[in-house]
Amino acid sequence: MMLATMRDTRLAAGVDEVGRGALFGPVVAAAVVLSPSVAGQLQQLGVTDSKALTPKRRQMLLRSIQTLATEYRVGCASVAEIDRINILQASLLAMKRAVLQLSSPIELCLVDGVHRIPSLAMAQKTIIKGDRNEMAIAAASIVAKVWRDELILRLAPLFPYYDLSANKGYGTKKHRQGIEKYGRSCLHRRSFKLR
Repeated sequence: MMLATMRDTRLAAGVDEVGRGALFGPVVAAAVVLSPSVAGQLQQLGVTDSKALTPKRRQMLLRSIQTLATEYRVGCASVAEIDRINILQASLLAMKRAVLQLSSPIELCLVDGVHRIPSLAMAQKTIIKGDRNEMAIAAASIVAKVWRDELILRLAPLFPYYDLSANKGYGTKKHRQGIEKYGRSCLHRRSFKLR
């Protein structure tokens, strides 16, 4: 059940990432700051884990998040960074970049999953399935997902062999067939196995 408000009274940011399992493109994270009253409003509107929503619904909810959130920011880690430091560390780096862009005086970072963000000078709380159980993290998952999907859609015409507009960089059959026939592009993750 989604929590409408945070019990901790410190000003907090919810953080989540998307694109971790993709073969193509960066990993993207978002950090979102919500007041308790806004968290309740977003819950009523249906904000939840981005994976549980259709693209159209995510777009609609994104507009509400953009209007109602105290602040939100996006951070990325590039394909080169993913290949150099591994996808977990790159995901945490993208999260850190998103958080560090916030201008609000954040005292607590609510992180989806089990891994804390390294070298982040504030209190952190990791929350398993946070994108389902904490409104600020759910909002962050939507912001990050829409941002990354829109990026991949803009890139898709430049890489026509991989069906990116349909798969958003994930390893579908058509995407893998494109890689087998044409090789990996400059934005494919070379550290990822195809099978």
